[in-house]
Amino acid sequence: MRPLVLLSATALVLTLTAASCDDAPEVTVAQVSRGTVSEVVEAPASVTARGAVSLTSPAKGTLAQLLVAPGATVAAGQTVAVIDSPEATARLAQAQAALDAAKKAGGGSTKVNLGGVQKALDERAAEAFTEARSAAALITDPTLRDKALAGITTAERRYGEASQTTWGLIKGVEKGISSLGQAMKALTQAQVMQAQQAFDLAKSNVDALTITAPFGGTVQLGGASAAAAPSSLTDLLSGAGMPAAPTGALPGVSGNINIGSPVTPGTAILTIVDTSELGLVAEVDETDILLVKPGLPADAELDAAPGAELRAEVTAIDLLPTANSRGAVAYKVHLVLKHTSVTPRPGMSALIRLKVKEAVGKLCVPAAAVFSADGLDTVWVKNRDGKAEKRRITTGVAGRDVLEITEGLREGETIVVKGADKVTEGDPLP
Repeated sequence: MRPLVLLSATALVLTLTAASCDDAPEVTVAQVSRGTVSEVVEAPASVTARGAVSLTSPAKGTLAQLLVAPGATVAAGQTVAVIDSPEATARLAQAQAALDAAKKAGGGSTKVNLGGVQKALDERAAEAFTEARSAAALITDPTLRDKALAGITTAERRYGEASQTTWGLIKGVEKGISSLGQAMKALTQAQVMQAQQAFDLAKSNVDALTITAPFGGTVQLGGASAAAAPSSLTDLLSGAGMPAAPTGALPGVSGNINIGSPVTPGTAILTIVDTSELGLVAEVDETDILLVKPGLPADAELDAAPGAELRAEVTAIDLLPTANSRGAVAYKVHLVLKHTSVTPRPGMSALIRLKVKEAVGKLCVPAAAVFSADGLDTVWVKNRDGKAEKRRITTGVAGRDVLEITEGLREGETIVVKGADKVTEGDPLP
């Protein structure tokens, strides 16, 4: 995309050739003067919110309470919905009973098959970790998926260390090296650890039935285009943050979840959008990206509100490229909106104009006045005899309409600004 150039209204005063009022002049001249030239890069962009999260059901059940209305403003930590899940409540009760029994166990009889008990315990633990990995694999966000899998690996390693200690003591008993009491104590500790992990998972799932806002924002019922980011490893394993299941709404019927509606893990209840700070994400072509720097000012115009005044500033530029709408290489440029005459909505399309260079109070001429001669920038200058004379020049800030002149011309000199292709050396100029 070629840069654009803006010129102040006082930059040039044109002197037209003699012609009738009905005929357009073939050659136009003007005096070289000073003005402000801004080199501008244009790029398509879209409006972005500061953040958005879709809150989903952590378990199978029904929507018991919906405590907010569409368009309502909520604060961080505010309760927005409650899920009723008999299954999750029953699992918590079972986990509590198993934990209490494990803590009360005194080590069992000396005739117990220690190896068999530990083997069964290891098998149940392996099944639990396998199920956890299967749940984590359903997470679509690669960063969140890797975090969940790393947490599972850590938990599995810790259990493996405890199991290895227990097996060592069991083998010691068999060889007469360690006491039976030590082996039974280690076995009991391993059982308590497993029961505690199951209880913590079940309790976290029940706690998650009360859905709260992770940050303040505006409520929109249903899900967004992206699933909510889970808040913990337990959420990942229990299903929170999974992509929302299709609602299957009929045409003309709202697809939102209402009180009493059945839900499953991952069903989107509502979305919270934080619009406390609006921004823009633009796609700048690779030919222009090196001109863009953080802190650059920009103007923006919304497709939905032509003529509306928007001001923005560049905050960051992506290092890695992305294919733009034309299939060419482009880089995403992030901006924050500083001033708007309208309040845009996230996702709206816009066109930004980045002021990459500016020359204030410099000599400048229309771009149409400059032509190439022997590979060098050249203009027609009116000499003392009033005739056309070629002059080599050097340009500075350049664009489509106006060019800054750094060498070759003086203020007040007269040049051809229109019809340069119709002029030859020595032609009289107006």
